[in-house]
Amino acid sequence: MLAYVYEAARACSQLQDIIVATDSEEIATVCRQNGWHWRLTSPAHRSGAERVYEVAQKIAADVYVNVQGDEPLARREHLDGLLELMQREGVEVGTLKTACALQDLDNPNAVKVVTALDGRALYFSRATIPFDRDGSGELYYYKHLGFYAYRKAALDAFCSWPESQLERSERLEQLRFLDHGIAIHVAETPFDTVGVDTEDDLQRVEAILRGWSK
Repeated sequence: MLAYVYEAARACSQLQDIIVATDSEEIATVCRQNGWHWRLTSPAHRSGAERVYEVAQKIAADVYVNVQGDEPLARREHLDGLLELMQREGVEVGTLKTACALQDLDNPNAVKVVTALDGRALYFSRATIPFDRDGSGELYYYKHLGFYAYRKAALDAFCSWPESQLERSERLEQLRFLDHGIAIHVAETPFDTVGVDTEDDLQRVEAILRGWSK
């Protein structure tokens, strides 16, 4: 699974370096065997942002991109879109959304996002949002994809704050930024992914990858 993610990142010419940040000796061994750049990080981190923050203390960059290792359907286009978003003036944190498939509308593992007209995230939730009160059928639903880009100042601020109540309730780290008034800008992509959180997710991804190889 990690190899798919690594190859997608390597295909993005805008990335100057690709680092596998992990607290697992098993993953570190895989990295050594494949000649991948990696860093062993603290096992105490509760989120991907905290793990990226640790790496950022030793490696300087204009933008830090976080691609989670459980996203085997990641592709270069995701990263290109994310980095294009970060070129806009004033963007401190960026992420991605895609049209939410019907099968994911009521799936709590598929996080939904609602954005303002200017693309800023209003809220992320495991619930089905927005709610179509009148049953108009005219609403658009978007799924949040697990790709992030940060400026160093935003990462520093994130890790200086305690876990927020909304973050703890939804188990969504990005809500800490919104709780403290840091805007998360969201770019749309036509390329969906399936984060592997359950055995069902794994089977779904395997079926998709088999289809790609035909």
